[in-house]
Amino acid sequence: MVFATNPISAPEIVWWALLPLIFLTVSALLLLTVSSLLKRAVSWLSPAVSLTAGVFVLVSSIPMWNKIQDDGAVAFLNGSVGIDGSTIFLTSLIAIALIATSILARPYLQREEIPDSEFYVLLLLSAAGAAVMVAANDLIVLFLGIEILSIAVYVLVALHLRKIESQEGALKYFLLGAFSSAFLLYGIALVYGAVGTTNLFAIKNYLASAVLVEDGMLMIGFALMMVGLGFKIAAFPFHAWTPDAYQGAPTPVVIWMAAGVKVAGFAALIRVFPLTFASYVDEWQIPIAVLSGLTVVFGSVVAVVQSNVKRMLAYSSIAHAGFILIGVQSANKDGVASVLFYLGVYTFLAAGSFAVVTVIGGDGDSNHDIDAYKGLAQRKPLLAALFTILLLGQAGIPFTGGFVAKLGVISSAVDTQYYFLAGVAMLSAAIAAYVYLRILLAMYVEIDNQQIEGINVPKGVWVVTGFASIVVIVTGFIPGPIVDITRDAIPTLVSG
Repeated sequence: MVFATNPISAPEIVWWALLPLIFLTVSALLLLTVSSLLKRAVSWLSPAVSLTAGVFVLVSSIPMWNKIQDDGAVAFLNGSVGIDGSTIFLTSLIAIALIATSILARPYLQREEIPDSEFYVLLLLSAAGAAVMVAANDLIVLFLGIEILSIAVYVLVALHLRKIESQEGALKYFLLGAFSSAFLLYGIALVYGAVGTTNLFAIKNYLASAVLVEDGMLMIGFALMMVGLGFKIAAFPFHAWTPDAYQGAPTPVVIWMAAGVKVAGFAALIRVFPLTFASYVDEWQIPIAVLSGLTVVFGSVVAVVQSNVKRMLAYSSIAHAGFILIGVQSANKDGVASVLFYLGVYTFLAAGSFAVVTVIGGDGDSNHDIDAYKGLAQRKPLLAALFTILLLGQAGIPFTGGFVAKLGVISSAVDTQYYFLAGVAMLSAAIAAYVYLRILLAMYVEIDNQQIEGINVPKGVWVVTGFASIVVIVTGFIPGPIVDITRDAIPTLVSG
């Protein structure tokens, strides 16, 4: 008897599109294997591997960008992975955050006596998870990317074993992260129950063509997914982990959390709501607008009453998340382009600002009171000048990239006739400016020569703060080229 069999065809794989993910994953596994086999640790090996991986991903994004612009977006692995302009742009930002963290981490880890191999392996794995998130074309793939990124960051936050705040922050981050993952996964399950698929392209087409008589399950799915993704971007009221995690974590980890993790979180949010759920914009636009307004007000107001600079910048990052959410709620191409521009500028602002914090924190990474910044202009004039540029950028002062970024998202609120939200954002920006003014005043306060203490500034800090400051100034005076790139990077969904 002969049985008829249907050949099983393997899913198509576009290997060049997976190069960033492959290199990040292989680098992490290679570093883990080699470092475990070596009897004596080689101090330069771990940062060299991590830095090389970041540079490779950044350089490879150039030909990938050109190919996508010429041939259009591609999807493969049965449509579960998609590569478009936004994927390449956001992957580049993740690579920049990885490079900055790798450069700044080595002197910090040596000073604090933290094992470097574990740090860089976890950092590379977290970056790999972020790369999965920005290329996700399926809700299950998106969830896997979030978990890969998050689990590695939970451990990174707790790596400073000599600081009890590090373990406390990591525990709070882990527990709240577990709850947020449960909300997200349950939301995905409800969306699947309502539409019968987890593929983003298929969900978009189904919702655009079908009229659901009873859409309660879908609405609850929207709400639960909003909660899960709101935790990843530290939006109010899902922000509770942020101040403690930022204060307790090793400062280079905070750079990665403020830049790389936030970029990945907003990449997921953009692909899910403005893109996939576009036909139901009336149902989710108002909740996200309310969320963005509350986030920007809360982050700005609470930052004012802080005396710890790390916590100030933590609440400042919450406020920045609120500004970016304003662009997300607009649900149009200009709004999404403003989100991408804001993420690009904020990546450099966060990296440069926290680079200075790594220096001022001193031994034990605990000297973060605002008084520690007094007289910085006398002690290190150039470092104070660079930090001034970065703080002015975060405040959104004209002729900085931060001003152009804030103007873009506020304009998107005006375009969608959310005038009240635009007004709230402008008022919050004025309140937040006081936070950065406090740090600036402390830096330029004159102190007695006898109180001046020497500060050792590693070369990596000069490189990161200098480059970040240049980017902030250039994007403030000449924003056109980056604006054009972000408009070309508008995300799209394609079928496999």
